[in-house]
Amino acid sequence: MERVAATAVIDALGRVTGWSEGARMLTGHRPEEVVGKPAADLLAEAVPARTLTARTGTVALRHADGRRVEVTLTACPVLGPDGTTTGHVLTADRPRQTDPTLAGQAFQQASTAMAVFDVRQHYLRANDAACRLLGVPEEALLGRFLLDTVEEAPHSEGFLRHLRQVVETGRPVRYETSTGGPALNQDHAWNIEMWPLRDPAGELTAVALAAFDSTEEYLARLRLALLNEAATAIGTTLDVVRTAEELVELLVPRYADFASVDLLDWVLGAEELPTVPEGDIALRRVAHGSVTAGTPEAAVRLGDAEVHPAASPPARALRERRAVVSQAGDPEFRRWVEQRNTLSPAGRPYRRGVHSMIAVPLQARGVLLGAVVGVRMRHPDDYVIDDTVFAEELASRAAVCIDNARRFARERSTALALQHSLLPSGLPGQAAVEVAHRYLPCGSLAGIGGDWFDVIPLSGSRVGLVVGDVVGHGIRSSATMGRLRTAVRTLADVDLPPDELLTHLDDLVTHLAADGPGEEVAELGATCLYAVYDPVSRRLSLAAAGHLAPAIVLPGGEATLIPMTAGPPLGVGGLPFEATELELPEGAVVALYTDGLVEDRDRDVDRATEEMCRALSAPADSLESLSDNVLKAVMPEQPADDVALLLVRTRALGADRVATWDVPPDPAQVAHFRQAATEQLTAWGLDEAAFVTELVVSELVTNAIRYGEPPIQLRLIRDRALICEVADGSSTSPHLRRAHAYDEGGRGLLLVAQLTQRWGSRQTDSGKTIWAEQPLPEGPFPVTDE
Repeated sequence: MERVAATAVIDALGRVTGWSEGARMLTGHRPEEVVGKPAADLLAEAVPARTLTARTGTVALRHADGRRVEVTLTACPVLGPDGTTTGHVLTADRPRQTDPTLAGQAFQQASTAMAVFDVRQHYLRANDAACRLLGVPEEALLGRFLLDTVEEAPHSEGFLRHLRQVVETGRPVRYETSTGGPALNQDHAWNIEMWPLRDPAGELTAVALAAFDSTEEYLARLRLALLNEAATAIGTTLDVVRTAEELVELLVPRYADFASVDLLDWVLGAEELPTVPEGDIALRRVAHGSVTAGTPEAAVRLGDAEVHPAASPPARALRERRAVVSQAGDPEFRRWVEQRNTLSPAGRPYRRGVHSMIAVPLQARGVLLGAVVGVRMRHPDDYVIDDTVFAEELASRAAVCIDNARRFARERSTALALQHSLLPSGLPGQAAVEVAHRYLPCGSLAGIGGDWFDVIPLSGSRVGLVVGDVVGHGIRSSATMGRLRTAVRTLADVDLPPDELLTHLDDLVTHLAADGPGEEVAELGATCLYAVYDPVSRRLSLAAAGHLAPAIVLPGGEATLIPMTAGPPLGVGGLPFEATELELPEGAVVALYTDGLVEDRDRDVDRATEEMCRALSAPADSLESLSDNVLKAVMPEQPADDVALLLVRTRALGADRVATWDVPPDPAQVAHFRQAATEQLTAWGLDEAAFVTELVVSELVTNAIRYGEPPIQLRLIRDRALICEVADGSSTSPHLRRAHAYDEGGRGLLLVAQLTQRWGSRQTDSGKTIWAEQPLPEGPFPVTDE
């Protein structure tokens, strides 16, 4: 049976003039049976005098079926126009009974809030824990509708909806909600279970519930969820400042109303400072955020440094290497707030209500990096011990990400500096080609790569062109690039043909891999392209080790790729390299590049190569402009690899700059060729170089006749330097030696080495060539009378 309040209206004569549905349900009497009749007819016994005086108390009524019904009766007088009592409104309800059974006592005294509702969601019972939670006695709840006893809020509507669901379905319901209570000063988490109550006939007559306070478990789950989120939300980039910003975004507003990250200056620089000062500590603000747009409560601007007194929570957190909690009322907390207000008076209104803060050190791998501070103003809860454990764990994870970003920035800076020191900052002067180059390091997380290029002056006015790429990124790849570049320069100085040079370079890489420790060798898989251009013959000879073929643009023509065999990458060993040779007109443009220009995971290589050829074919004012045009047309917005581009425009040394003589193997002819060389210098306006040139020609031609084999040829080249070359059919290379006092020979090459700027020899298909260079007195291109 439903337990509801019943109401009746009694006039001054004691007759019943009003009868509610609740009164009918309570007594079993219908309105037509009682209205107009004396109210005393409903009594089972006389009303005690004290109840009449107090107008409230327990009264015994006679039910329609004859049984006795005790109710708690409250009388409220009804006043007429003149203020006299014209009747009473009586409210009756069943009095609260103490259940003497063990089950009743267990219900009433349970530590878990429990209650019973009728099928229309009116209170039938509420135990002591539920009453304490709601802040009212059970008598104030009985018979009242649920929504009349709670605040109007979504969680109240949800509570009512679940009660009705049990009535409608007859099945238990269990769910979790977060709400407070009239007697609570903060929100709590509740696990609520509702189940149907049935009479002996199996009819659903009521709904019982039990509410378990799961606030601690709920907060623990929130903290765990926040830690799990930190694993993916913090450290998405290898950038120190962005990582600090991600930490702040994670903390606000769920864990703090205001949060800031301050780092020691060395973290943002290149030098390490492993110790923390014992006194005041200076920290630099890198990130902050709050629940208020614009973070007006921040007393320190981003990028500014602040000196924290030794007793302040951030300084203590760094010194003690643990989280420090401070609450309103603590002396250091008051000083900290006063310092904020002094630094930024404009933010004072936004700091109103601040009541708790936590300062946590950022430390990774035993090294202190800075501190993170959380402040609560709107959040009602203070930071507690459980918060310190969570904050230290979260700060530890964030500190590892910040340290990783710091290490990456440092390694990237070191690799970039190393790479720039190894790459040519200014290409050497030579007349064979006009050169433009571009080098762009990638911005990916992998770091700096091992791309390189070089332009190497060779004997006979020739020039060596190199472009290469080392597999991998970072300092190891940059160092490897430097080793290979040095090796190429050394081999080029021996004047090896391109295919032979790559063979020796491949052998070197193979030996490095075999002699190195068991770890990965960065040289393996490196690619390289080496080309030699001769401005006298206008021939370009090139060979590749796993590298992309260069593009060529003939004057007035379209860019095409040079057909050639790529060959295996360096370090494979045992496979030959094939040289390609072609004759170029003056003004032809050759483009050498690394794969970062045309290869990307989101692009088709063939299409990117076609775009590069179109860009190379477009008119441009200069090679520099052409280089920029190619990069704009081809390079992706975010290159995943380094990009090296080397553009060369060929020049030619005509017959007016080269003089050649065939030399018979007769020592008597040496004087004739000395004279011929002198006359040629006069024609070129280089009389001042005649004396040295005569001696060089005499020594080199004499050595070729005496120690070499026919055919012998003498050649003078007027370029940026004056070059004297003598070729013969012998492959035996000369070398300097110390001549003794009584030796008749052995001083020729020593004399040549003393008189010229540099000298050397190179192997050719038919033998060897000995050469020597002299600086020109008038500059690189002297004016002649020709």
